[in-house]
Amino acid sequence: MKILIDSPNLTDILVYLAFEEESFTFMLGEVNKQFGRTTWLYGRSAEESDILVVGMGKRLDLTLERIRRAGGSAARAAQREERGSTALVSHYSDGDHHRISGDEWVKAWIEGWLLGLYRFEGYRGATKLNVSVDLLLTSKDWPELTAAELEAACETGQSRAQGAMITRDLVNETPDTLNPSQFTQWLKEHFDCADQAVKVHIYRGQELADLQMNGLLAVGAGGRHEPALVEIRYEGNPGLPMLAMVGKGVTFDMGGMNVKTAGDISDARMDMGGAAAVVGAMDILLRKKAHVNVTALIPVVDNIPSAEATLPSSVIRYPNGLTVQVANTDGEGRLILADALIHAANIGAAEAIDIATLTGNVGAALGLGIAGIWGDADMTRSLVEIGERNGERLWPMPLMDEYEADLRSNYADLRNVSSSPYAGAITAALFIRRFVAESMKWVHIDMAGTVQYKQDMSYSEAGATGYGARLLADYAMKGASL
Repeated sequence: MKILIDSPNLTDILVYLAFEEESFTFMLGEVNKQFGRTTWLYGRSAEESDILVVGMGKRLDLTLERIRRAGGSAARAAQREERGSTALVSHYSDGDHHRISGDEWVKAWIEGWLLGLYRFEGYRGATKLNVSVDLLLTSKDWPELTAAELEAACETGQSRAQGAMITRDLVNETPDTLNPSQFTQWLKEHFDCADQAVKVHIYRGQELADLQMNGLLAVGAGGRHEPALVEIRYEGNPGLPMLAMVGKGVTFDMGGMNVKTAGDISDARMDMGGAAAVVGAMDILLRKKAHVNVTALIPVVDNIPSAEATLPSSVIRYPNGLTVQVANTDGEGRLILADALIHAANIGAAEAIDIATLTGNVGAALGLGIAGIWGDADMTRSLVEIGERNGERLWPMPLMDEYEADLRSNYADLRNVSSSPYAGAITAALFIRRFVAESMKWVHIDMAGTVQYKQDMSYSEAGATGYGARLLADYAMKGASL
C-alpha cells in the first residue's frame, strides 16, 4: 500500500466525507451522514467513478480520533471490495482550523487508513487477503500546507502507524514463535542496527542474579526459556533527563502453579502487550529521529507451571530491602515490574512509566476502551491529554493508601496480591509503588482491557489494538520539547 500525492493514476474509488446538517455533492439521507456510517454510490457506467461516502457526524464534534476512525472505516470498506486505489476528496475547511490544523488532519487520516488496512496474515491460507489499497491525496485540497509540509505529514502518519502495527504484530504473534528466547533475540536484531544512538543490553542468567532481579528469576523458574531484562537506550538528546519506559513482557501467562483453567486461554499470549507498546513507541521515536533521552526496560519471561516453578507461599527478596510473599503465582506481572523499576532508578531515570496488561479488574471498572493510570499528578495530566488527542485514552485512578493493609503478609513485608476481592487494580498499583525510588517520578498504566478488540471495528480487525505505542512516543516527544 502506498500514499501518493498528486498522482496522475486513475483510482478505483473516490472517498467523500459527509457531515450532518451540511449540504452534500450527491443526494444522501441525513442518516448516512452519521458518524461511523459508510455508504457506496456505484457509478452507472464505466466512465463514472464509484464513490464511498463516510459519515462524519456534526462538524463541531469533529476530533482527531473521529478522523482516524473514518480513515480506518474507509480503508476497510475499500479492502473488502478488493479495490486497488482510492482518492480522498477533502472536506477540510477553515472552520476546522481553530481546533484541528491541516497537518494534524492529514496525519490522523493516514494513521487511521493504514491501521484500518492491517491484518495479521502470517498464518492465514485460504482466507488471506492479497489486496493492497493505495491512497491518493491532492495538494490543492490542503491549501494551508506546502508540498513539503503535506509530504512530511504523510510520512509522520505512516511512521506512527508503523510503530502501532509492530506492536500489533508482537501481541498477535503465537507463543511457539514469540517465546522469551526469540523475543529477546528479535529485540536485539531490531534495535541493534537501528541507530548509532541506540544501545541494547540483555541481562540474563548470572547477570540477573548479580543484580538481584529475583522477581524475574522466580516467575521464570518454571519455563524452559530463561528470563531476561532487555535494556534499550536511545540517546537522541543525552542532555535531557532520562525517561524510562517499562513494559511487562510475559510472552505466555499460564498462571504459574495457580494455573489458569478457562476453556480457551489463547489470549494468554497477549500478556506482553505492555512490552509491545514500549517497542512500538521506541520504533516511532527512532523513525522520527526524535531528540529524546529514553530507555526501554522490558522484562521478558513465561509464567508456566512445572516441577521447577515457584510455589505459592514462596518469598522473594528484592534489593531495595523488601520481601514479598507470592500468595498467587498468577500475580506475576508486578513481580517483574518491581525488578525493572528498581533498575530504572539505578541507571538514573528521572521519570518512569510502567505499562502492563496487569489486572482483569481494570477492564471490569473501565471497560475495553480506556486504560487506568495511577501515580504522579503532572505526568498523569499530560498523558491523559495526549490520549484524548491520539485515541489511546486513559482515566486517572486513585492510590488509596488505606488499601495497602490488604497487601500485608503474615511472614513477609508484602503479599503480591491483595487479601481482599475488591479493588484489585488499585492494590496492584500500590504494590508497584513500593518499588519506585523517591528520586523518580512515576506512573503506572494498566492496559489489560485495551490490549485487544474482541471484534472488527473502524481501524482494527479483531485482535491486538497496538494500544500504547503512540501514547508513549507522544509523551516522550512532548517532554523533550518543553
